[in-house]
Amino acid sequence: MAQHLPPALSPEPPPAALASYTTAPPPLRSVRSGVVLASYLLMGGALLLVMWRGLLPGLLCVCLGFLLTRALTAWIAAGTRRLPGAQRNRPAADAPPRSAQVVAAAVVMLMPLALLAAGLTHSRGYLVDAPQQYRELLTYMARTVLELRLKLPADMAAHLPEGAAEIQRIIANYLGAKAGALAMAGRAWLGSVLFAYVGLLIGSLAAVRTTKAGLGPLAQQLAQRVTLFGEAFRQIVAAQFWIAAFNTLLTALFLLFILPMWDMALPYTPVLITLTFVAGLVPIVGNLLCNVVMTIVGLSVSPLAAAACLGFLILIHKAEYVINAKVVGQRTQMGVWELLSVMFVAEAVFGPAGLVAAPLFYAYLKKELVAARLV
Repeated sequence: MAQHLPPALSPEPPPAALASYTTAPPPLRSVRSGVVLASYLLMGGALLLVMWRGLLPGLLCVCLGFLLTRALTAWIAAGTRRLPGAQRNRPAADAPPRSAQVVAAAVVMLMPLALLAAGLTHSRGYLVDAPQQYRELLTYMARTVLELRLKLPADMAAHLPEGAAEIQRIIANYLGAKAGALAMAGRAWLGSVLFAYVGLLIGSLAAVRTTKAGLGPLAQQLAQRVTLFGEAFRQIVAAQFWIAAFNTLLTALFLLFILPMWDMALPYTPVLITLTFVAGLVPIVGNLLCNVVMTIVGLSVSPLAAAACLGFLILIHKAEYVINAKVVGQRTQMGVWELLSVMFVAEAVFGPAGLVAAPLFYAYLKKELVAARLV
C-alpha cells in the first residue's frame, strides 16, 4: 500500500511559498541607497538644467521669495501674539497662524508691483533703454581710456611707458566689442525681469503651502536636498544681497551728494548706481568690476575725481571683505582661494551666470559632503 505523507511533511513546498521566495523584496539598505542616489541625481540634474536654460534669475528669486515670506510670517505672528487676548486664542501648536502666512505672501508678491508703479513715471525710460545706456557707458569708457594721456597731468603722462598706447587700444577695443554685444541684447532683458518676478511668486506660494504627512522615501530625500540648498542660499546669497544693498546706498550718497559738493559730478550716475548693486551680488569679482568702472569714469572728469572714487571704493569694500570672511567664510567653511577657483571655472563654462551661481552651488556641495561625512 502506498503511504500518503501529510501536507506538513510533504517534500515539495506549496506554490504560494514558491511565489513568496521568487518575489522577495530587495534588502532595505540597497533600496535606501538607491533612493538617496536618485535624489542626488535629480537635484544635480535640476541645477544643471537651470544653468543650461538660463533659469538662474528665476531660481534665485524663488529662494528669495521663500525666505522673505517665511521671515515676514514669523514677524507678523510674533506681533499678533503680543496683542491683548492673543494668548487665550493661541493654538497649541507653535506653527504660525494661516492668516499670518497669507498676509506675508501677499506683501511679498505685491511689493515689487507697488515699487514699480511708484517709480514708473520717473524711471520708465531707464527701464526700457537700460541696455542702450550701458552700451553708451562702455563706449564712454573706451574713449576715456584712449584719451588717458590727455586726462593725466603732463608730468605723470611723461612717465607712461611706450607700450602704454598699445595697451590702451587693446582695452578700448575690448570695451567696444562688449558694447556692441550689449546693443544686440536690446530690450530682451525685460523678459528676464518678468521671469524673475514669476520666480518670486513661486517662492512665496511654496512658503505657505500645506505640507502632507507621510511622505515617501524619495520625497523625503528630495526635501532634505532642498533644505540644504536653502541653507546655502540663506548663508551666502542673502548675506551678499544685504552687503550689496549697503554698498549701493553708500555709493549713491557718494555720487549724488558728496562729489557734486566738490564740483566733480560723474556722468551716467544712475547706471553706475545700478551696476554697483548688480555687481555687488557677485563676491570679490563684482567689487573689482565696480572699482575699475567708477575709476575710469572718474578719470574722465579729473584725476582728483578718479582718486576720490578709488579711495572711497577701497574704503567701503574693505569692510565688505571683513563681513564676507566673518559671516560667509566661517558658516560655509570656504576659503577665498576656493571661491575664486570655483567662480573662474564656472564663468568659463556657463558665462557670467556662472559667477553668480558658483558661490551658491559650491556652498551647497560642501553642505552635502559634510552631511555625508565625506569632508
